[in-house]
Amino acid sequence: MTLPRRLAAVMVSVLAFQGSAMAADLVIGTATEPSAIDPLFARTGPNQNIAMQIFDRLVSPDVNLAINPGLAESWAMVNPTTWRVKLRADATFHDGKPVTADDVAFSLDRAKTVPNSPAPFSNNVSGVSATRAVDATTLEVTTDAPTPDLMERIGFVYILQRAAAQGKSTQDYNRGDGTVGSGPYRFKEWVPGERVVLTRNDAYWGKKPDFETVTIRFISNDAARVAALRSGAVDLIDGVPPTDVPGLEAVPGLKVHTTASSRLIYLALDSARDESPFLTDAAGKPLAKNPLKDVRVRTAMAKMINMPAIVDRVLSKAGVPAGQLVPEGVPGHDTSLKPVAFDLPGARRLMEEAGWKDGFGITLHSSNDRFFGDKDIIQAIGQMVSRGGIKVNNVVTQPYNVYATAATRQTFSAFIFSLGNTTPTSGPGLRNLLMTNDPKAGTGGFNRARYSNPAFDAALTEALAKFDEKERIAGIQAATRTVFPDMPIIPLYWQTVSWASKANIAYEANMAEDTTAALASLVK
Repeated sequence: MTLPRRLAAVMVSVLAFQGSAMAADLVIGTATEPSAIDPLFARTGPNQNIAMQIFDRLVSPDVNLAINPGLAESWAMVNPTTWRVKLRADATFHDGKPVTADDVAFSLDRAKTVPNSPAPFSNNVSGVSATRAVDATTLEVTTDAPTPDLMERIGFVYILQRAAAQGKSTQDYNRGDGTVGSGPYRFKEWVPGERVVLTRNDAYWGKKPDFETVTIRFISNDAARVAALRSGAVDLIDGVPPTDVPGLEAVPGLKVHTTASSRLIYLALDSARDESPFLTDAAGKPLAKNPLKDVRVRTAMAKMINMPAIVDRVLSKAGVPAGQLVPEGVPGHDTSLKPVAFDLPGARRLMEEAGWKDGFGITLHSSNDRFFGDKDIIQAIGQMVSRGGIKVNNVVTQPYNVYATAATRQTFSAFIFSLGNTTPTSGPGLRNLLMTNDPKAGTGGFNRARYSNPAFDAALTEALAKFDEKERIAGIQAATRTVFPDMPIIPLYWQTVSWASKANIAYEANMAEDTTAALASLVK
């Protein structure tokens, strides 16, 4: 290319960039792609990051997880099993029609029965026996039993328009058919593997969005995502690798937004089945007896993992070793529960007591694009449990959109997963992750290892039925103390997360790790 032609090309690029800036468009580079646009298909982070930009919920959590009014202007208990929810009168769907109590009732009902969900919303509406539209903006909700945390449950269900959505499948929503919300942005297109495009909802009832068009690009490779921001190809990225934070902070025209997260990264163990698919004896033959059913083996594996070393060397200090579901500061955290200390001799003693002195074989699984270091963490854990006397036959990593479905189908024996606690207390998270999986009762929807502990189930159920907030929190803490010594999962760490942006973009770093245009704004 000749010099004049190169200069012309540069000028075209500059003009295009200027035009984009004048139009106040936003391009986000995100690490993980959603599995569906259907807002009620899955409560996974990548799906919710898209859904919350198009659809509203009854409540709106702030950056520290406290809930504020959303579509629901207020709510009150009529009696222990009846609630009245008052909707704001100024909320409209993208087609201009008002959001009504009937639309909310439809959405709560649909949340019960979305097929093939890897992380269902059915848990949010379990126990709801009836809904009734008293008038256009008043919904009455009846529950099977007293449910003090009702709004922590139903409040997080995305609200669809009945007229547009009724009878539609997840595939329909993914094409944009029925994808009518009341959120700050309208759905334009989803090109799987490439991008989601949204356009501004100028009639939005809440804070007016700054951006006319939002393009969310899927860039799973960390280096490529950082490079896209450095080059100006995107305006904002999530999942900033901790190792890149100092470098990005030093770049003129860029800034980093960091916060402590409530997301727990954990190792799930197949403790429910008598036989597990990826367990073998020392010779590689399948085991007829599942050693992971023994709490001594699970505790031994926890003792084999040097979590402070992983946080220091693999995560570049961007994490806090964990011993329970939520970090200090989130109600439900119990200060008496500490992370399991690294103790190889103690682990070997427990293995011998359990009858596995010579160990057994195992294959470890993980995602490779869900959060920083996931594929490296599982490799480190593999090396550590090998030193503890367990033969690691293989370490397998997969893209998250494939991996999450396989984990939900109980394909693995030991696998890394995460739970982002997005509610004001740890109660709903405990209910979803560790209570016995019971679709009818709406418990254990995220309990992919099918752990079951009746004493814990009873303790948490009793706690969540208490209307006095202090008593409810104390009950949640007691249930937490009941379950974690049984090692239902091996808590690893809570993340520290970062976003980075151009200097003219402000971003609200948040404990829920949400990446949305609604949390971004132009610096005035």
